Amino acid sequence: MVPFLEQNGITVTESDLGERIQQLDEEPPSHIVMPAIHKNRQDIAKLFAEKIASDPNNDNPHYLNEMMRQNARPRFLTADAGMTGVNFAIAETGSFVVCTNEGNADLGANIPPLHIASMGIEKLIPKVEHLAVFIRLLSRSAIGSPITQYTSHFTKPKNGGELHLVIVDNGRSERLGMADFWSSLKCIRCGACLNTCPVYRRSGGLSYGAVYSGPLGMIIDPTFDAKKYSNLPYSSTLCGSCGDVCPVKIDLPEQIYKWRRVMAEKHLLSLPRQDSMKAAGIVLGNPLVYRFAKNVVIQKVMKYFPFLFSSKLLNPWVRHRALPTVPKQTFKQWYLENRQK
Repeated sequence: MVPFLEQNGITVTESDLGERIQQLDEEPPSHIVMPAIHKNRQDIAKLFAEKIASDPNNDNPHYLNEMMRQNARPRFLTADAGMTGVNFAIAETGSFVVCTNEGNADLGANIPPLHIASMGIEKLIPKVEHLAVFIRLLSRSAIGSPITQYTSHFTKPKNGGELHLVIVDNGRSERLGMADFWSSLKCIRCGACLNTCPVYRRSGGLSYGAVYSGPLGMIIDPTFDAKKYSNLPYSSTLCGSCGDVCPVKIDLPEQIYKWRRVMAEKHLLSLPRQDSMKAAGIVLGNPLVYRFAKNVVIQKVMKYFPFLFSSKLLNPWVRHRALPTVPKQTFKQWYLENRQK
């Protein structure tokens, strides 16, 4: 949305600190709740020194926060419009709720004369009495607190102002008709699945190449463009942890597995992945070949894997990481030696 607005001559200033950090660094968010979680204070100090003329040698969080406040607040005071999302909308009253931990939604809603709220069609809940349940689910699952710092309710425009509510479909109706994938519309965007995912925690959100990352991204992004995001369902160990922590009980591992089947049936897998799958099928389907691969290939060849099969110049992942040391014995070899009797 932001690139589109800027292409049409509209200057956008993110009011969330993490989003603003990512905007200044020309990067998408890396986490759905904490957009700049992959950056440390030294990274931010360097970025702020380049973009807002702060002291490059001062990485104190309070100082950096104050520098951003001084830089951004004048923009908010002169803004023509403020835009927020919507966490939940209540059919019974026609009101909607926005949850933040910085109060930034209140800045966008109350300072400019025009408040534009963008809401996905799945955000609607029936009654006010249901709201408390979802608020507690969202906050506890996202950051472990009983409630967000700011839970703002909007029912009508402020005195003398305008309020526009934009209800967005963007493929949601189509997803609702997908028998295997409609339940992803239950998602409340808490980020719990990202926090527990072992792949996300090692790779970071930017590696997914999409706004939605982690297990959530694996099941949502392909509904927008299956070809573009055909590799995402394979960025998972299928350990099941994401499904265990999901507060609205989306069966994430099952959906990730089903998306793999879709990619295979539509022939959207890359050639290297197709060949590796065929090779794995041969090895895992033949005990003799499996034992040979385990005893000879893995133990003798694996330690040279990054140099044989990956280029440190072309592959950033390999450039900054090393495979763990291969054990001298497999578990079976150790068991036969120590537990045979």
